[in-house]
Amino acid sequence: MDEMMQSIDRRKLFIGASASTLLAMPALAQQGAGDAKPVDAKPPTGMPAKRLSEVIADFVTGFDLEKAPPELIDRARIAVTDTIGVMLAGSRQEVSQILCDMVRAEASTPAASIVGQSLRASPQLAALANGVAAHAMDYDFTYVAGQAASAVLPAVLPLAETTGASPAETMAAFIVGCEVAARVARSNFLASSVGGWHTTGTVGALAAAAASARLLKTPVARIPSVIGISASLASGISVNFGTMSKPLHSGNAARNGVMAALLGSHGFTAQPNALEGHSGYFEDFGRGLTVTYEPFNDLGQRYDLILLGYDLKAYPCGGLAHTSIEAALALRERLAARLDDITSIHCSVTRNAGQRAGLQYPQSIENAKFSLAYVVAYSLVHGAPKIGAFTEAAIRDERVKALARTVSATVDPALGPGTRESPAILKVTLANGESFEQRVDFQTGSIQKPMTQAQVEEKFLDCAAQSVSAQTGRKILAALNALPRQPSLDDLWPLVRLS
Repeated sequence: MDEMMQSIDRRKLFIGASASTLLAMPALAQQGAGDAKPVDAKPPTGMPAKRLSEVIADFVTGFDLEKAPPELIDRARIAVTDTIGVMLAGSRQEVSQILCDMVRAEASTPAASIVGQSLRASPQLAALANGVAAHAMDYDFTYVAGQAASAVLPAVLPLAETTGASPAETMAAFIVGCEVAARVARSNFLASSVGGWHTTGTVGALAAAAASARLLKTPVARIPSVIGISASLASGISVNFGTMSKPLHSGNAARNGVMAALLGSHGFTAQPNALEGHSGYFEDFGRGLTVTYEPFNDLGQRYDLILLGYDLKAYPCGGLAHTSIEAALALRERLAARLDDITSIHCSVTRNAGQRAGLQYPQSIENAKFSLAYVVAYSLVHGAPKIGAFTEAAIRDERVKALARTVSATVDPALGPGTRESPAILKVTLANGESFEQRVDFQTGSIQKPMTQAQVEEKFLDCAAQSVSAQTGRKILAALNALPRQPSLDDLWPLVRLS
């Protein structure tokens, strides 16, 4: 992965600009990807002896949780806990309410719980609603390339409930989905930052399908069709960042993963070479980009959840701005009561951050999550931007608005492309000419600066409190902390849905 990132940086495939380029576009997430100029790509390398869908099928059916390293299970447990927490919080967001109104109107068979809702629905529609809630606040964990595994647990939960899967079976399915997500994302690593595809949707559909096939005990011979179906259903474009359509990518991927597994399990067919074939998944989503199948060669032999890990999010907004937030928090401590003397705030950011973060003051909660000006100003005025920072009342704060007008930013090539780490430098200048500077290389929750178990639990309980009582939140947390040792998940379902 390091070699790939270095190669990407050397060849300057990212859209970034020079250090003097001002990030003054209203919504950079809508500008960068389409302007990228990828080089002519070579044919993919590293094709395994079997078709890719067959490699995935062998892993889906052959993964043995009892033989898995304890560290893998612990990583998965924390990721499951974090995801259910952000789903509980995300279920209260307007985007989830609109989506659930649609699901309610469908009047599907009430077979599966929807996290944070009293509503029950078919597994497909429950997965759709769960996936939107998981990504609604942009609070879900970052994995390999963006939130590649966001759709996995939203797909797993309805099927686990309707099939009566044990905690161990549910955990195994989640791990399977995450490992497949990592392999797909690493094989076409530039699809998001250069190609403009949203990994959450394009990778998520395949990952959710693999996890769903595991829970449905799909025969190995039918899993290539499951993967082929999901490849046709994969979608998501980054132009919609900063709108409700971004979390819809996660929900759509979760629903389509469940659909692909249900259909494929019953004999619905697709091409077994749908991933690597001509006009297949990788040729289409990786058009003009460097694609390699090497990541599939050790699927099941090593685990990306361990070796690459994931970044938990300390703040419910675009992750590439989190180092800028923490630089602002550090400067807040140093400036104390002198915030009113600030005349300018300048942010130096990575190239990927430059593509995603805008400087226009947000007009909506969704905009606020990708406004560098807003999150930096809010952090200086109020401290850490937690859930309360992304409300209509918060973005109307006149003091934050005034300070946000002083924020400018440039892409600094010396900070790197921002593919995994996204360092940032903030410089604050006061009216008397005095200036303060702060650099942050790694944000809280990153591999280099991981959250403690106490911080993981604090985030979970804060998220859960948006939907359920404190007592219920603690009961859910206790059940998740015991994964996958319990004999049944029957006690969990009533806790995660509203009565």
